[in-house]
Amino acid sequence: MKFLVDAQLPVRLARFLQTSGYDTIHTQDLLQKNETTDTEINEISMQQERIVITKDADFVDSFMTIQKPYKLLLITTGNIKNSELEEIVSKNLETLVNLFRDRDYIEMNREIIIVHR
Repeated sequence: MKFLVDAQLPVRLARFLQTSGYDTIHTQDLLQKNETTDTEINEISMQQERIVITKDADFVDSFMTIQKPYKLLLITTGNIKNSELEEIVSKNLETLVNLFRDRDYIEMNREIIIVHR
């Protein structure tokens, strides 16, 4: 399973996923860094079969209309400390990985995981 962490989320999250054994990049790792457009992120996601992890609802719109990105994890925690976000992802990582085997669009907030597709 491969991930692409969007610019509004910390590089620390990408590094956590890497140390957890997942092939993960952050937009900061890309050529255009955090200036990489949503369109470019979608294309990278499709080409490399990466799940985009984002807070940006624009990705929901593109997913629903043009089926891009490849798969989507929308984080809807609002403002949150990096350590809290990492704790939530860590606590739910196994569940998320299992869900993404069959599903394409998942939302996660502080309390629950919502499977959309």
